[in-house]
Amino acid sequence: MVLSGVESVGKTWLSMRLAALLGAEVVPEVGRSYTEALDRPLTLADHHAIAAEHARLAEAAAARQPRLLVEDTDIVMTTSWATMLFGERDPLLAAMPSRADLHLLLLPDLPFVPDPVRMFGDPASRARFHAVVEAEFAARGLEPLRIGGSLAGRETAAIAAIERRLP
Repeated sequence: MVLSGVESVGKTWLSMRLAALLGAEVVPEVGRSYTEALDRPLTLADHHAIAAEHARLAEAAAARQPRLLVEDTDIVMTTSWATMLFGERDPLLAAMPSRADLHLLLLPDLPFVPDPVRMFGDPASRARFHAVVEAEFAARGLEPLRIGGSLAGRETAAIAAIERRLP
């Protein structure tokens, strides 16, 4: 499964909670660690590198055959980020498939918490970014389960969705 959503909606927190509560293996958000290591603005080539590294980590994790694999974002968000930053959907990123069986889209209804790599904290930017993410799901023909509300509520909804999918 993959957790998607704009900045500061609880993706990383929820991935760690699911790991602790359900014994999930987590593929961390590559874009964050990649961006933190840069001393310059992101380029489209950076997004290609982020996508390739995420795919490598996800493949390695899947090869270990965990009962539950949680991806803290995936190609849907990498493509959305590139669209948001550069104004158009990149065909190379758009052609890369998402491997997830379950997509949870966390809604931007939590307060924004700024940090050095977050870019879109004002309400209008968050709404615009969320619309880009929704459009990316639609372009890929994917229907995510939308989850909003408190962190505790997101956790409960995510666990229920996972339990409906797992044997």
